Amino acid sequence: MAILEDDRLVELLVDRPDARRSVGDIYLGRVEAVLPGIQAAFVDIGAEKSAFLHASDLVEDEDEDDPSEPGDEDDESGDGNGNGGGRGRSRRRLPNVADELKRGESKLVQVIKEPISTKGSRVTAQVSLAGRFLVYMPFASRVGVSRKIEGREQRTRLRELVGRLVPKDEGGWIIRTVADDLTEDRCKREIDHLLGIWKKIKRKAGSVRPPALLQRETSLTRGIVRDLFSDKVDSLLVDSRQLHNEISQYLSQIDPELQQRVHLYRDETPLFDEYDIEAEIRGLFQQRVELPTGGYLIIQPTEALTSIDVNTGRYTGKKDPESTILRTNLEAAREVARQLRLRDIGGIIVVDFIDMETRGNRDKVLQELRTHLGRDRARTKAFAVSELGLIEMTRQRVRPSLLQSMTEACPSCSGTGRVFRPEVVVRRMERSLKRAGADHKERQLAVRLHPDVALYLLEQEPNFLRQLEKATGLELEVRDDPMMRLDEFRMMAKPAGRDVTELYAVA
Repeated sequence: MAILEDDRLVELLVDRPDARRSVGDIYLGRVEAVLPGIQAAFVDIGAEKSAFLHASDLVEDEDEDDPSEPGDEDDESGDGNGNGGGRGRSRRRLPNVADELKRGESKLVQVIKEPISTKGSRVTAQVSLAGRFLVYMPFASRVGVSRKIEGREQRTRLRELVGRLVPKDEGGWIIRTVADDLTEDRCKREIDHLLGIWKKIKRKAGSVRPPALLQRETSLTRGIVRDLFSDKVDSLLVDSRQLHNEISQYLSQIDPELQQRVHLYRDETPLFDEYDIEAEIRGLFQQRVELPTGGYLIIQPTEALTSIDVNTGRYTGKKDPESTILRTNLEAAREVARQLRLRDIGGIIVVDFIDMETRGNRDKVLQELRTHLGRDRARTKAFAVSELGLIEMTRQRVRPSLLQSMTEACPSCSGTGRVFRPEVVVRRMERSLKRAGADHKERQLAVRLHPDVALYLLEQEPNFLRQLEKATGLELEVRDDPMMRLDEFRMMAKPAGRDVTELYAVA
């Protein structure tokens, strides 16, 4: 799924059946270890690695009157183990984890951060259930309004509306940003729906042995429609009839007026090609990012942080060097904010802008960066320019970046580079073959692949060729070739054996 703003790609969301997103999933876990020294516990939820539960996630933050929505938390304080240490709530007095949890006991928890690198999931005991307009928190006790709803009268109206309709002593509620024009009827329907889900979860928790999955978060598509699709979005294009029907059915329940903005894409040209998204995706994995006037960024992820360097490149301006530098830095600030969203980079980020002499110019660049970071769904903080001329910032991390999730260490270079996974190579090959089919110039193609990719295709996607032949009208043949690189494929036109890879391949 791709999200475009001003005709440019700003977010790319990937979900696969074998590696689906887990943030929002609710488990009945079993406490495996309690560690008072770091005020945390490890909980077995049935995953490969135990989940991390910090003391700050055992209790509700009663002091915060304007809560953020789920997925909006600040998660950058640390516990020394690289696990966040309290979602920005370190000012509260925390309970002693040894008093709250005992080894071997059952605990209801919800995933708030996916496994990243060597670390397991991050979980919270403060469960929340998200609806279209409201978020239900069974263990809280207040009605809050999303901080993104700014009008004082509107905030008061919504708080009073929800406060009047929710049952007493039935937990807390957050009114979401899209609830601007919430009616009493819709509000009551959603309250009943969320309370019903919670009752099912409690019933299931009482009848299973830990570790057990109690409630899976909704699919990526449905979650994005629920959280983002509003009258501020011009259109939603879908190239799958099945998915289009599913979205239309879902919208008929939550917001029928938006159905006219959903369109089934039927053109022969692949949807991502039509909107030039493939070209943007290619740049996702490059270190160098070009700026409009000739400057460029160098983005380098490391284990501890991500460094971003700004350079003027071929842009030298005409007269005043300070104005040249300012213009490049302002362009860079806008592109840095976009690239962080696009690559889904989280944690600590350090940006080395070109040195500026005047404090006023430094403040302009910082303000430009903060303005564009305001569009980001993930919580971000950009701090003042340091004495070394660096801007340090943090961005909420709930899952691995696209670089981590879509690439793996290259066996040819001992991990100093990256290559695409076999499933990604197959997807690139699929898109290339669809492009060849749409061109109607070839009838028979032989595809040469590395043996590992061919084996993946044989074992994991045995119907791939048959389905693709039907979709493209091409006669296809796959050959394994040990001389190919792991992330390489070649397309040969039959019977002449002409190499047509460069004509159709997604680079």
